[in-house]
Amino acid sequence: MAQGDLLFNKMDAFSVMENARRAMIGEIAGVDRDRLLNTNADDLAAYFADRFSLTVPSLNEAGKHADQEEVPIDVSQDWKRDIRDRSRPFHIVGTRITVVVPFEGEPKMFRVQPSTHNSMPPRGRVERGALIFTYQGTNLTTEKVRVEIDSWLASVKQYLDWQRQSLKGFNENLLAMARDVINQRRTKLLADQSLVAGLGIPLKRRSDAPMTYTAPEVRRKAPPKMPPATIGPYKPEPVLEMAEYEHILDVIQSMVKVMERSPRMFHDLGEEEIRSHFLVQLNGHYQGDATGETFNYQGKTDILIRSGDRNIFIAECKFWDGPASLIATIDQLLGYLSWRDSKAAILLFNRNKDFSKVLAAIPPVAKAHPQFRTELPNAGETAFRYTFRHKDDEAKDIIVTILVFDVPRPD
Repeated sequence: MAQGDLLFNKMDAFSVMENARRAMIGEIAGVDRDRLLNTNADDLAAYFADRFSLTVPSLNEAGKHADQEEVPIDVSQDWKRDIRDRSRPFHIVGTRITVVVPFEGEPKMFRVQPSTHNSMPPRGRVERGALIFTYQGTNLTTEKVRVEIDSWLASVKQYLDWQRQSLKGFNENLLAMARDVINQRRTKLLADQSLVAGLGIPLKRRSDAPMTYTAPEVRRKAPPKMPPATIGPYKPEPVLEMAEYEHILDVIQSMVKVMERSPRMFHDLGEEEIRSHFLVQLNGHYQGDATGETFNYQGKTDILIRSGDRNIFIAECKFWDGPASLIATIDQLLGYLSWRDSKAAILLFNRNKDFSKVLAAIPPVAKAHPQFRTELPNAGETAFRYTFRHKDDEAKDIIVTILVFDVPRPD
């Protein structure tokens, strides 16, 4: 007879998922305002998705082992035995077989009933990273015990598979859910900040702001490390509006169409001469604020558009010379950017014959860069857009668009 408590029957999977969802929302609501605004939203969402994901335990069947011992067994209710007084225990010596199966994961998940289940869940105990099955009897045989162990193990694995099916959708949607909750709170905090700023009254932080969090009822592991944040109170910095950024890129791409229509004028030009043509067009839109070879932060950038005392666009111009040259160009561009710079571009000129191979080489090179963070929707057939981490501040994102142009080849 199998011994131990029933597994997978203490709480249902829906309640566990709902508890985890509410706990995550509560914890996001409890993050300090400046901490939330100064931390990269995608990193923060990944942290909470990792923290509150529900992972099914994994059995280590290769590590299972068994033991046996003699134990007294009450056979008073065995009607095949001739026992005169069945109102009292009647013990004889029997055998107890104990099977120990190590596992990795959260022990509490063995208490969770999946949405799909049957009326006969397996029995067992969970102790110190191991699932324990106990079977005892008076006339045990090797064949009978093996059948019982195999049946028990198959039932446990079936329930774990049902758990995976129950939790799959929740875990897959957790990242998007965390991102939505974070963005909603960020939007509200920024709106509140603007509201108070509009009153003309100095803002003073409350000293009794809540700093405690609600823990989820079931967690896969200890909380992961919170992503880094910029130190100090959050102060919105003026950045280039996305519409203006797109406009500048459109001006640059329009200039390339001029090159394609008049190839003889450009086929002998080098980087500096081609850059000068871009500057002429950009200055027509920005009243002389577009400059070339301008010092910024830690180097000289090829194209810099400045408005007042701040930069609104920075770009680097290069001829394609293989993947290594693109990595070096990304390094060079990121080295030019100060903390306030948030959008930049790389203008990549190709004079090789196989333009399609050059385009295919761009994404893997960009994604392999150590500061790469995410891939954004492409801005065109020959335009690639990514976010990179600022080299001095992991919480700061920089949008970089790589524009690739097939320029006329010299004779």
